[in-house]
Amino acid sequence: MDFLNNLVFQAQAWVATAVLQRSSHWQLLFILAAFLAAFLISRLVIWPRLEPKIDFRQRTLGMLVTVLSKRLATPFISLFLLWVAHDVARHFSWPREWLYIALILLSAWILTRIAITLIFYVLKSRNKVVGVPVAILMWIMAVLALTEYLNPALRLLDNIAIRIGGARLSLLHLLEGSLILLVFLGLSRAVNESFANWVRTAERASPSFQELSVKLFKVGFYTLAIILALGGLGLDLTNLAWLSGALGLGLGFGLQKVISNLASGFIILADKSIKPGDVIQVGDTYGWVNNLKSRYVSVITRDGIEYLIPNEDMITGKVINWSYSHNLVRVKVGVGIAYGADVELAMKLLLEAAAAVPRVLAQPQPSCQLISFGDSAINFQLRVWINDPQNGVVGVTSAVLLEVWKRFKEHGIEIPFPQRVLYHKSMPEITVKKEA
Repeated sequence: MDFLNNLVFQAQAWVATAVLQRSSHWQLLFILAAFLAAFLISRLVIWPRLEPKIDFRQRTLGMLVTVLSKRLATPFISLFLLWVAHDVARHFSWPREWLYIALILLSAWILTRIAITLIFYVLKSRNKVVGVPVAILMWIMAVLALTEYLNPALRLLDNIAIRIGGARLSLLHLLEGSLILLVFLGLSRAVNESFANWVRTAERASPSFQELSVKLFKVGFYTLAIILALGGLGLDLTNLAWLSGALGLGLGFGLQKVISNLASGFIILADKSIKPGDVIQVGDTYGWVNNLKSRYVSVITRDGIEYLIPNEDMITGKVINWSYSHNLVRVKVGVGIAYGADVELAMKLLLEAAAAVPRVLAQPQPSCQLISFGDSAINFQLRVWINDPQNGVVGVTSAVLLEVWKRFKEHGIEIPFPQRVLYHKSMPEITVKKEA
């Protein structure tokens, strides 16, 4: 009972000194005016400029900053005005208790919004399972800061520790490391996509160099995040050298194929043997390279089928790159005519048929060669050039043969078919005797 009476007495004293005083009224009035001014500035100046730029389909760092700027414009402006007022009050020794409370609570609210936005950015959804504990933790720290119990609480968290080998891991270090990892994971996608967009706009950079730069930057960014998170845990990274060596040896045996594909992917990007947009043929698979991934190469065929070919096969196997040095590809079309046809006219018509196909280039010029005298036909080979192998070579062959068929039909040139002539000797007379 005495405890409750003492608590009520302290509450009444606080209300009398902190609420009913005229200085408190002025502070609360300024806080309200600061929020109102910040809202008007945000609504009339900042929001109209940021609203047209927001596109939630983009996951770049610039878009993340734009979204956060719009959402936190009013709190940030209010925080700035309150911070200025608090420093002015401290300089002139004016009362500033409510200004301090507003600064702490507003800072906690801003940090909570930023943390939850980063979490949603990582998880790609508004998952409250992780967001709610983070918000609760932020507000607990704000309350501790207001009651001047924050430093004792931090010392208590640091005293709750265990030792792993020669390393000391405390609850405070665990929270710091988790916070660092959360920030880097939240920024990872935005930073990586922003860097990728920036690299891909470089006109002088080849597609292979662009993909290699993006992958190296992503690996480096995640490595930095892990190192800083381990440092936040208070671990001495030199003590983990033996563990990383043993882990690397185990992974080397267990993930031999995966590591081989990863290394092959970097080799492909470095030597520029294959790049996005190239037309390649691996075995019976013919198509154009859609993507170069860390483990495989995505190849799309003319049928729309996407093959995922391991990088190791692209390094160790036989690969035909139709557009390695340039896009010029020569297509050979075989045609045969009957022995009674006009050979010179047929060659002229073959060249005219090639020139009538839009995809066939005028330079280099098409050529027609008499190849052989077959069993049933005189065989020609029409050779034409194209510069768009990504559109396939079968379509060009079909178009050329159709034009050849039309011209041969108009000029009466026969396209033969296999014929066989059979000779037989006269059969001897057969005498049939009838026995009684």
